[in-house]
Amino acid sequence: MWLIMKVFLLQILVFQLFGGGIHCQASTSRHTFVVREASYTRLCSTKDILTVNGQFPGPTIYAMKGETIIVDVYNRGKENVTIHWHGVNMPRYPWTDGPEYITQCPIQPGLKFSQKIILSSEEGTLWWHAHSDWTRATVHGAIIVYPKNGTKYPFHKPNAEVLIILGQWWKIDANAIRDEGLASGAIANHSDSLLINGQPGDLLPCSKLDTFKLTVDHGKTYLLRIINAALQEALFFSIAKHKITVVGTDGSYTKPLTLDYITIFPGQTFDVLLEANQRPDHYYMAAIAFSLASTGRNIYDNTTTTAIVQYMGYYTPSSPPFLPHLPAYNDTNASVQVMANLRSLEDAEHPCNVPLSTSTKLIYTVSMNSYPCVNNSCSGTNGTRTAASINNISFHTPTVDILEAYYYNISGVYGDKFPSVPPLVFDFTADYLPLLYQLPSTGTEVRVLEYNSIVEIVFQGTNVAGGSIHSMHLHGHSFYVVGWGFGNFDENRDPLHYNLVDPPHQNTIYVPRNRWVAIRFEASNPGVWFMHCHIEEHSTWGMATVFIVKNGKHPKAQMLPPPSDMPPC
Repeated sequence: MWLIMKVFLLQILVFQLFGGGIHCQASTSRHTFVVREASYTRLCSTKDILTVNGQFPGPTIYAMKGETIIVDVYNRGKENVTIHWHGVNMPRYPWTDGPEYITQCPIQPGLKFSQKIILSSEEGTLWWHAHSDWTRATVHGAIIVYPKNGTKYPFHKPNAEVLIILGQWWKIDANAIRDEGLASGAIANHSDSLLINGQPGDLLPCSKLDTFKLTVDHGKTYLLRIINAALQEALFFSIAKHKITVVGTDGSYTKPLTLDYITIFPGQTFDVLLEANQRPDHYYMAAIAFSLASTGRNIYDNTTTTAIVQYMGYYTPSSPPFLPHLPAYNDTNASVQVMANLRSLEDAEHPCNVPLSTSTKLIYTVSMNSYPCVNNSCSGTNGTRTAASINNISFHTPTVDILEAYYYNISGVYGDKFPSVPPLVFDFTADYLPLLYQLPSTGTEVRVLEYNSIVEIVFQGTNVAGGSIHSMHLHGHSFYVVGWGFGNFDENRDPLHYNLVDPPHQNTIYVPRNRWVAIRFEASNPGVWFMHCHIEEHSTWGMATVFIVKNGKHPKAQMLPPPSDMPPC
């Protein structure tokens, strides 16, 4: 109990220093990240995992809107690594954005890279993670960006705030799972459990004593900062007998939205308010996987992770604690409810600057694919090798990073002919599609954007190879989600129903199977910026591409020069 109270008091202290209106002037702060192996026990087994500063999840970076942060990253591990600052737009400075072989070569064992994080318009919950192989399974942590000095939250000040990081755990090394899947051509093995703040929860073996517990006072309000750091899983999240109110997502505030549950996709963050207004007792918070898999699952099994919300006071707690009611694992309609109802805050201090017209219109199909294997010898469907694509191009990662190739005019690293529309137009959402559509081309193609061009991307989910859900993340720019709908996008009819008043401002968006989502952004950040599915397996299979935003004419509209310690290839 004393340990719980210490954690609770520390949370309140951090809140008072950073979240309750007591701020220092924005400046430059410095942090040290040491990447190294550490031994952790989960699910009755112990393994060495890659960590930052020996912590899992890793350390939280606290900052203020507009601050610049330097993180000295020392690689003391046994494998290459990069670190990405997810949701930080990094204005004019892609050099330390982090994706491997896109903006940098990896930090090799024994080397160091000082990474500059430039905060601008972001405010709320973001996160950082490894962007090399599947290392981010254990190398990740939060970035909490507080309001500027003299400003405050645009909602009633909570009494305290709590970080909730959702993740996944494999009993063996995640990169070994990745390599095995790539070698066989099959879908990788599912994780052995989900996690809340690094713990599986007491419904799973050997985890009861270490289950994360949140102690609350009746009548008080708590700001939960929720991050989906899972590699593969979209998650339904809820707290038994409590409603939660969404007030922000992906580092941007929203109009309050009160719900029984949220659906949070890989890469997304949510800021939600929890009112401790129930009878003092113990209540489970739980996250379960949302999946289109045809095999049934029990709602509370190894696809579940739990933590406990426990009220202060003297009472006999219910045993077991109350479990929340969550949607079925394959309830697609439930999965879109949050996206359908999110709205930007749109007030004087947080304006909604959604572009009302566009200069560059792109339609990108996001598809599962397959390559044939000799004698059907691979382990994918019907003996094929599983793949993924955007506009039927499966991205091939180069061995020289694209940013340096662009900046120093190194030829042969990438092509600049990524298509604006799908090369083949057909009924993308038909129940049965010819095998011909399953075969993608392979290449390292990018799209070049003029500075300040207004870009609209329609992500069209398809039923190629049975289809799947996707979680598309754009580096370097946040975007407005102006529309979504069922079936095939109709360029004449569907834009008439766009929300151009208060659409949500995000950096990661859910594309449902056989549906479409439209986003808009101003390409005002010169540099090289990755765009990919944040379901790690889909990205590994090639669901990715790159935008190169050209320099503007004014010096302040041009990419800044590189740091002196860029990692060598």
